[in-house]
Amino acid sequence: MRKACEAMGGLLVFLGLMGIAHQVVGWFDKWAVVRYLPFLDDYELYVNLGMAVVGLVMVAVAEEVGKSPSGPLISGADRARPE
Repeated sequence: MRKACEAMGGLLVFLGLMGIAHQVVGWFDKWAVVRYLPFLDDYELYVNLGMAVVGLVMVAVAEEVGKSPSGPLISGADRARPE
């Protein structure tokens, strides 16, 4: 699941940056997927910026979830073992 969230976040960052590049300099017109949605006219730059930010947040959250331990932390676990 972590890899899927990282991949989706990376895709959102990529598409958001390509959309921003299209809005600013006119390049990457095929990669700017937001321009194909007619109800977002005049808001393409903001939507692309939001997509890039949400993608970065998804990647960061997936990285943090991957670092957490899989089970509960038990303090003093060595003392619970019988000798």
